[in-house]
Amino acid sequence: MNRWTPRVTVASVIERAGCYLMVEELSRNSSGGPRTLFNQPAGHLEPGETLVEAAEREIREESAWRVGLTDYLGLYTYHAPDGLVFHSHGFSGMVLAHLGTPLDSAILATHWLTFDELEDLERAGRLRSPLVMRRIRDVRRGRRFPLDVIQEY
Repeated sequence: MNRWTPRVTVASVIERAGCYLMVEELSRNSSGGPRTLFNQPAGHLEPGETLVEAAEREIREESAWRVGLTDYLGLYTYHAPDGLVFHSHGFSGMVLAHLGTPLDSAILATHWLTFDELEDLERAGRLRSPLVMRRIRDVRRGRRFPLDVIQEY
């Protein structure tokens, strides 16, 4: 029996002084779209990790920041144009320290962007998915849950 399996991912909204931590990555779009796209630090859950561990790891690898995750934003389901379905767990938190470590090879740069700058990128089609702004808007609306709503054994 062939079972359908969604892709499990994590993404984190990290705000500092009115700006949001974003990563700039090469686009996988070969149809002439933008060369680079912007995303929150995000990635796939790996074997043996909890969701929080995965989110903290992705932030370290993609941005070289150590953070303290404070809230769970919820489960966001995304049906990508290529037919894949992603179950993306959203988090928010605060920066603790810059690590000075090399960025993941898929990341070109990190940026601290204002909400207005992110809306400009959204209008220009430069965000990785519609979930990027949805998560940020949820944080701005105060839509947050305690981390202990996640029960992992």
